Amino acid sequence: MRINKSQLRIGIDISQIVYQTGVSRYTSELVKHLLKIDQENQYVLYAGSLRQRSIIQAFAAQLPRKTKLVLTLLSPKLADFAWNRLNLLPPPETDVFHASNWALPKTKAKLVTTIHDLTFLKYPPTHTPYSVAVHTRHLNQAKKYADKIIAVSESTKKDLIDYGIPAEKISIIYEAADSIFKPVDSHQAKTKYSLTKDYFLSVGTLEPRKNLKRLIEAFSKLPARTVPAGTQLVIVGPVGWGESLSKTNNVRFLGFVPDEDLAGLYSGAQAFVYPSLYEGFGLPVLEALSCGCPVITSNLSGLPEVGGEAAIYVNPHNVAEITQAMAAIRKLNLTKKSLAQAKKFSWDKTAKETLKVYQEAV
Repeated sequence: MRINKSQLRIGIDISQIVYQTGVSRYTSELVKHLLKIDQENQYVLYAGSLRQRSIIQAFAAQLPRKTKLVLTLLSPKLADFAWNRLNLLPPPETDVFHASNWALPKTKAKLVTTIHDLTFLKYPPTHTPYSVAVHTRHLNQAKKYADKIIAVSESTKKDLIDYGIPAEKISIIYEAADSIFKPVDSHQAKTKYSLTKDYFLSVGTLEPRKNLKRLIEAFSKLPARTVPAGTQLVIVGPVGWGESLSKTNNVRFLGFVPDEDLAGLYSGAQAFVYPSLYEGFGLPVLEALSCGCPVITSNLSGLPEVGGEAAIYVNPHNVAEITQAMAAIRKLNLTKKSLAQAKKFSWDKTAKETLKVYQEAV
């Protein structure tokens, strides 16, 4: 197939946008900013959903320019079965196809995929058996068929190389925070969620990898003299799987919080505490930094790449170390460092670097 590099027909699987996860945000922001910066190439958006087609249609309707939307009845599970297991049902012809986080289709197009992390291999107990199987199939298909692989950090690239994927096939492209995340008046968010005292904040799906049991234990051991009376630990995020977290004194679970409220919660927090056991990137850390919020996070995987010199790092397996950081961070003035670090990332930059990968692939 002869390709005219002056104008490419680019296909992107956007099925993931319905899940309200980090991968969902990555997919939606990448598409919006690609269409903003690129007026030359044609884009075809593919999505499979059995029940949430309206979310996909609403997303396509608010994009900065008109694109073709191809909706199928292939849910992510069916796409995994058809594409990763059977290698069937290719999408309509494009020059480049950017596969989603779940499945790589059989296609004559140059195939690009983003791999966010290898948690499913490095920490399989923190995933369901189904999730481990799906992502392992995706990784093996990517190793075999992908022309280009986008890794969201140096850490993820290293993990991919260790898995046997050639370094020259991998491009590192960082994610970014949504523009809604900036320093704002926190009064409205605090009032809405009845936060009348000082609080530490943590954000993420409630699952074992987020290390919330150790975080709660670390908070419970804070010496009273180091924080004002009534200080709370506020945990935001939907219930995931794998462990029950018992309610203890001054620990609040808010569940899912919309971004416009979340920016206020970041802005009003004493610190954002994110002792995750492993992250390919760690988008909540960048969101917190963008709001000028001091950050305590883990000293491993991709998290130091996001936090740079603005964050305080801890061993996430060491409860005492997390407690010490929480006790000390109130004495530090990290707002300027946080905002300066956040400015190093933008979705426009992510989109430009991704478009370059598409062009290199052909």
